[in-house]
Amino acid sequence: MIERVLVAGGGTGGHLFPGIAVVEELRRRIPDLDVLFVGTERGIEARVLPELGERFFAVDVKPLAGRQALELTRNLLSLPRSGVAALGTVRAFHPDLVLGLGGYAAGPLVMAASALRVPCALLEQNAHVGLTNRRLAKTVRRAYLTYDETASRFGERRARVLGNPVRRAFVEAARAAGHDPQGVEARARSVLVLGGSLGAQTLNERVPDALARAGLVELGTRVVHQTGRDQVEPVERRYAQLGIAAEVVPFIDDMARAYTNASLVIARAGATTLAELCAIGRASILVPYPHAAQDHQAKNALALEQASAAIAIGEQDLTVELLADRVGRLLRDGSARRSMADAARRRGRPDAAAAVVDDLFGWLGVPTDAAPTSGGDDSVDEDDDVPDSALPLSRPAVRRRPKLQRSQLRLRTIEQPMDLAR
Repeated sequence: MIERVLVAGGGTGGHLFPGIAVVEELRRRIPDLDVLFVGTERGIEARVLPELGERFFAVDVKPLAGRQALELTRNLLSLPRSGVAALGTVRAFHPDLVLGLGGYAAGPLVMAASALRVPCALLEQNAHVGLTNRRLAKTVRRAYLTYDETASRFGERRARVLGNPVRRAFVEAARAAGHDPQGVEARARSVLVLGGSLGAQTLNERVPDALARAGLVELGTRVVHQTGRDQVEPVERRYAQLGIAAEVVPFIDDMARAYTNASLVIARAGATTLAELCAIGRASILVPYPHAAQDHQAKNALALEQASAAIAIGEQDLTVELLADRVGRLLRDGSARRSMADAARRRGRPDAAAAVVDDLFGWLGVPTDAAPTSGGDDSVDEDDDVPDSALPLSRPAVRRRPKLQRSQLRLRTIEQPMDLAR
């Protein structure tokens, strides 16, 4: 059985939220599952996880990618200390499984767990494999991927292309949208603006004026705009000057509801954003982040545009006039929005988290009769087909560890840090 899972990494919402989605599905099947998230104080996980009531432990790991020479040297010198702390964390928690989410904090934890013979898997959401996951490609036993082209990096035995996991709220919203897409579209009343979990300066500066020029005041359409932590006041002030009814927030906690209520989404083109867009099925205008590794956001956006599921505009081409034109046309053409939303929905994989857990259970030899299998309902009809990936396989050699009592493992959230490696 799987009793304890350590989830390592994060940094951005694009890394963190797919991991949360897998944990939600694991808990649906194993209600008393013990989960520990491990990341850094600098990542989004330090704020989001305590708010969700998850146990979170911060380790001191420094990034390597994109650093200047002096900082890179300092960070490289800190690696041995990070490795010792990672070993101490894994030994203290005794996980049955470690799940790496990408982001530099995942590296030492997954490598330490592998050295201790703990089964390790990772999630890779993008068409371009990140630095940490490239380094871990031969370390993990499973790699759960979104794009076929990344499979060769991990090899046939490890790679599973199952889609980007979305949280349970999106699964439920996707089911509702699939049952009544016209009703969902008819009830949508807002424009949703997303710059990713950290916000986007370009969208914050240009979108309010573009929406005003597109006629939002005359149309009576409101705006929900996620700005990131430091841009709420100036963006809120600009909407007020333009006379547009807008809810301006640093971060949106209930993203499934925000997407469902939106008739149009203006967003960056990160993998998790697109997975959520497609799961529910919303019309969108995508402005890829121009500095993403290997320009993967532009590739993501172009793939959706070619499927008639979005409009892609490069940041270098994003003018107030062009964006206003595209927004105005879509808001006034319900048929075009519905067609775009339907095309997005056809590309959605709301069952990705369930597919990942099916494969984990098969790999680790978890009996499928111990918990519900994938699907919409918590119960399984006895006539339902069980996917081959969920059938028990020969169990790998996994050391069974004695279950720790709470008093033996005094892990705390970021507000009460402690060094597990002491």
